[in-house]
Amino acid sequence: MPESRGRRRGKTTPRTPEDAAARTPDGPPTTSRTARPAAPNPRWYVPVMLGLMLLGLAWIVVWYVSQNQYPVPGIGSWNLVVGFAIVLVGFLMTTRWR
Repeated sequence: MPESRGRRRGKTTPRTPEDAAARTPDGPPTTSRTARPAAPNPRWYVPVMLGLMLLGLAWIVVWYVSQNQYPVPGIGSWNLVVGFAIVLVGFLMTTRWR
């Protein structure tokens, strides 16, 4: 079986504003943006995130165990949707957790 060729290293891009100004003499020097480190989450974030996931799970379990009588008897099978929505909000919070 033939071997594939490796990639060639291209020219490197300028890393400092002075190098960028030297590369584009007719324009103003470009400034590089430095990324700020992400701020940590507040102390309440993780308990709320876990609480929502557990509350949604408890909602669904209570609905199944009580044979559709609880937590809200008037909405019937929509209790399942409500429970999954609560779990989904908790899961979406995990994507923002730092």
